[in-house]
Amino acid sequence: MKKVKKILVIRNDKLGDFMLTWPAFSLLKNQYPESEITALVTPYTKDMADICPWIDKTLLDEQKSATALSKIINRYKFDASIALFTESRTALACFLSRIPVRIAPATKLAQLFSNKTLRQRRSRSEKPEYEYNSDLVKYFISLQGDKPINTPAPPYLSFDPSSIESLRNQYRQEKNIPDDSLLILIHPGTGGSAINFSVQQYAALIKKVSEKIKAYFIITAGPGESETAQSLSVLIPEIDHDIYQSDKGIVSFSQFIASCDLFISGSTGPLHIAGALNVATAAFYPARRSATSLRWQTTNDENRRIAFSPEKHIDENDMKTINPVICAQKIIDFLNQH
Repeated sequence: MKKVKKILVIRNDKLGDFMLTWPAFSLLKNQYPESEITALVTPYTKDMADICPWIDKTLLDEQKSATALSKIINRYKFDASIALFTESRTALACFLSRIPVRIAPATKLAQLFSNKTLRQRRSRSEKPEYEYNSDLVKYFISLQGDKPINTPAPPYLSFDPSSIESLRNQYRQEKNIPDDSLLILIHPGTGGSAINFSVQQYAALIKKVSEKIKAYFIITAGPGESETAQSLSVLIPEIDHDIYQSDKGIVSFSQFIASCDLFISGSTGPLHIAGALNVATAAFYPARRSATSLRWQTTNDENRRIAFSPEKHIDENDMKTINPVICAQKIIDFLNQH
């Protein structure tokens, strides 16, 4: 097969899904450093794509028709496309653009518009999402007649350490936080999709952790999540805490996440940003097979993540069956190990 120079990689869905493509982008760019990699992303994830060191260009998907999108794609004369997320509209657009090599998972009708497919069976959730993404890149590499190099280890996202330290110190000074207090971020919002702990459960967890760990708790809120953050704040009046509204954009929020010691949330976009930063994480997942802690595992080091789910014999979506006090003790032990 002819060596490719211009590659389109498609992951045009939610923020968390996009963050789980970073290991795949890293592998692809490190394998072919001379190639030009363009990512097709949504407006919401574009700012993160713009700072990804393994993406050369971003192409915005504004949900235009397949025909309209194909005209945009055709301007770039791509040699290959890799669909890490498949839908008929984008698959047809790549077909109409006559991209010579079109790779996609062999799981949907959209695969009919691709000429190279890989059977993955993602619905079985037998491995993390980021591995499914990387497998497609490895398949592409094999089609080139090459062997994949070793996958780079986390962190996949990083900022200038001195800038993060300055941000951390500035925040401590503004809030008069002692130097020996951990900064623990709690993100009770759902991003409109993830099943999460209730604010009552988060309150119980915070109270228990605060008994054993010297920490300052920061309740974070994204767009439309202020009411949830306020509801949690009301339940913990005796605990030192603050509400951080991420209204300066997702990159600024990511830098703030990088300055913390632990990030706690459901399986949301910010959680996966924390994972990409190799920040320690504690996450809550439903037991539903398509949303398990294995399938949506964060990309931080194994010893820097802990996950909680309902027991398998209980309602798979019933997060109320998870005891926050038990979770708190496990988080305390987790922190003490670090």
